[in-house]
Formats: sequence, structure tokens, C-alpha cells
Amino acid sequence: MESASETIRRIFGNKGNSLGSEMAEVSSRYDALNSVRFPKPKETRYIAVANQKGGVGKTTTTVNLAAALALAKQRVLVIDMDPQGNASTALGVKHNSGELSVYDVLEGRKSIEEVKRVSSSFKTMDVVPSSIDLSGAELEVADLGNRNDLLREALEKFVGSSKLHYDYVIIDCPPSLGLLVINAMCAVNEVLIPIQAEYYALEGLGQLIQTIGLVQEHYNPALLVSTMLVTMFDKRTLLSKEVFDQVSEHYPDIVLQTTIPRSVKISEAPSFGKTVIEYDPRGMGAVSYREAALEIARRSPQVLKTIQDRKQRSK
Repeated sequence: MESASETIRRIFGNKGNSLGSEMAEVSSRYDALNSVRFPKPKETRYIAVANQKGGVGKTTTTVNLAAALALAKQRVLVIDMDPQGNASTALGVKHNSGELSVYDVLEGRKSIEEVKRVSSSFKTMDVVPSSIDLSGAELEVADLGNRNDLLREALEKFVGSSKLHYDYVIIDCPPSLGLLVINAMCAVNEVLIPIQAEYYALEGLGQLIQTIGLVQEHYNPALLVSTMLVTMFDKRTLLSKEVFDQVSEHYPDIVLQTTIPRSVKISEAPSFGKTVIEYDPRGMGAVSYREAALEIARRSPQVLKTIQDRKQRSK
């Protein structure tokens, strides 16, 4: 029996039809992903997805990488630290005002164990939702002596007592550089930065790197910018290629070779309370996010060793 990609090539032909060629390529990549095994990291990877610029695909990247890893039988905990709650929406978790959320965790009223929800779509994914109530948290905890470590302390307590072992803890940060983002960066070992394939998106990158440097210097010396992912990539334009090449030139060791394309399906998926991995599993967006997740998984040994070395040097 012929594969889906072979059927597409037979119908459209290999030459003179870009649509048929693209469909065949995506189908072939989809088949390849279904036959590959995602390696599990030797220890939990704690990753904050951050970029103070809005509209770069930060939340989209968080939920779809988490979904791709969960689909590959990795156990994932997603923490939504954005008061807008878009990650909670995309993962189909209630986050109305008054619902238990990460806000209650930061305020010390509830534990992560009490607040987390099991994903309805992925059995190996748990979600700590956000809510609009979180928008007032920065002012409410500003005078606390441990205000930068609230999430880290709650997360350490949860992981230390949980019967489950998580392969990945992924935190979706708000598009700012405030206390919520600092809490996230103090609670993790890694930062993943999504970068839109436009020059304006590069302008704020230096400021973000500077902020991460301050967190490293004062609060979390082991923090590592482990990954950059170029999003909204349009292979038809020279601009997208130039942005990718420029980022790769400056950060060659951390930029993923996978890029995330502009896709209507990626944008549509959250309105159905789904990730694109579920909504359009054979589409270009879902396939690209799964390939990015595979790259991240395969880099685990190198990343974990670098983090361990940083911890040793900081002692």
C-alpha cells in the first residue's frame, strides 16, 4: 500500500505543481515523525518561554511544544503565568476570574497540586491555569522579601512531593519584563525565546537578553538561554530568510533549525480550545512544532550538561 505522500505525488505529480510538492513534503515529514522516538531527558527540564514583545508566537509556541512533547509520551507540566490566560484557553482549561489558578499559588493560598488540571487531550500533560486575577499579583506581593522566588518555592515543594516525574516543566510568560517574568526565570534553568521573522522583532531581543543577564547575576546564576525558535517564517520572502540567517549568525548554538511557518490553522486552533497539534495534525504548523520539539528533546544531554556546569561554577 502506498503512503500518503506517494499518493499526493501520484495525483499532483512531482514537477510543475508547488502545492502538490508542498503537500507531499509535509505528508512525508508527518510520516517520519510518527516513526521516530523522542528521547526522554535524564532529569526534568525547566523552561520559561519568554519575550517581552507581544505577537511573536510565545504562547502559541508554549502550548504546541508542550502538546508535541506530550504526544510523544513525555510527561509535561505547563504553567500559565500570563494574566490573559491564552495558554489555558488553548489547552482547554477553565480560567475565569475566581477559578483556582497560579494566582492562588503565588499568594500562598493553594499548592500547585491543588490547582493543576489534567489535560483533556493529553493524558501526560498537566496544566496550572492562569486567570485575570493574576494581573494584580505584582502589586500584592511587591513588598514580600521572597517576591522573586514565590513560584520557585511552590514548584520545588510540588516536584519534591509529587508521585509523578515530569520530563518537562514549561512556563508561559507574559509579554513584559516584570515580577511575573522574574518569578518564572527564577523557577527554571532554561529560557526559550520565540523570535518573529521580522526585523522589528529583533530590536527588543537585546533588552530581553540584558534582563536575563540581570536575573543570572542577581538571582539565578545557572539560568541558560538554551533555545531560540524563529516563528511566523514565510519561506517565500527574502526577509524571513535574512532574519533567520542573522539570528543564526549571532546565536549559532541555540537557534533551532526548524522554523514555524505562518499558518491560518495555528491561529484558528485556540478558538476551538485546542492546540494546532490536535486541530490540524497533518498540517504544516503541527508538523513544524513537532519537529521543533524533537530538536529540543535531542539537545537534552548537551543542555543539561551546560546547566550542571553553570551550577558547579556558581557554587
